[in-house]
Amino acid sequence: MSELPKWAYSTIPNKASLRGTAIKQDSYWVTGSNNSIFVSQDAGNTWQDKSISIALKRDFRDIELFDNHTAIIMGAGTGALSTLYKTTDGGNHWQLLYQNRDKLGFFNAIAFWNQQQGLLIGDPVDGYYVIKKTTDGGKTFRRIAKKNIPSLQSKEAAFAASGNSIIVGNNGKAWIATGGFSASVYESNDYGETWQRNSVPLYQDTQTSGGYGVALNHLEQPFVIGGDYLQRQSEYANMARLSNGQWQSVKTGSIGLRTAMSCQAWICLTTGKTATDISYDAGNTWQALVSNQPSKTGKFDQGFYSLASDDSVFLAAGAEGKVGVLSFIAVKTR
Repeated sequence: MSELPKWAYSTIPNKASLRGTAIKQDSYWVTGSNNSIFVSQDAGNTWQDKSISIALKRDFRDIELFDNHTAIIMGAGTGALSTLYKTTDGGNHWQLLYQNRDKLGFFNAIAFWNQQQGLLIGDPVDGYYVIKKTTDGGKTFRRIAKKNIPSLQSKEAAFAASGNSIIVGNNGKAWIATGGFSASVYESNDYGETWQRNSVPLYQDTQTSGGYGVALNHLEQPFVIGGDYLQRQSEYANMARLSNGQWQSVKTGSIGLRTAMSCQAWICLTTGKTATDISYDAGNTWQALVSNQPSKTGKFDQGFYSLASDDSVFLAAGAEGKVGVLSFIAVKTR
């Protein structure tokens, strides 16, 4: 293997808490608190402020990027704070696409198979998670019938930590990560119409613990990651994968909460605010990815909240507007 590439760092001017990332070729997008949306169309060299100018401050915690001009972003929050906006011109103009009408509702993440068909996961409001499906690009959503979703476990919760609590895969597959005292992965094989729940071996001893995100490697093998945001630096089980029909714990070789994971060919990264880990064998074995960024606090700020990848490039975003780009284009891994 040639020398490992180094992170290229930049800082978004308003120091937002960035929870959403998306990348397609040279088009990079990050979203976060205070209506923040920043876009780079030159592979992260320069960033433009495409934030939405609205009076009510929203926290944009997820983004779905269809091409370098077309994206849907998701605002998280109670009631009307949970919204979807869409742009078709690279973020110059935004249209309110969909808004939560349940005062107890709270959007956590979105995921799309294509520009028309996608899913939205929200907090439970009546003993069941709110899983909604769109077939018209997010203009309308239909809630999946409660009879097709397992009932909520005791002290179970979902988190909007990184836009990764729901993902979709090939042939109508989808996965949802949940936490609390009942860490689980919900799986669908029919484009979200029916769901099955499986317990996963993650740390789940507190209400703020459990699964924070799901991811797939290039073999379409699902992983779930998590921990506890109130114990970011503690040592506990923070990753599991589905192998031979069973969810099994994965030793990452590091400690702390992990909120996002992404893979390109055999290389996978997983990250949380405190640190980032890397795998060169599609998630089988892991090691700490040493940061080349000077620490502001002396420790515990070397990672990110969110992660996305495309064409052997990883885009990460985190606290105080921190953005990182890690390119493996010139690295031979196998």
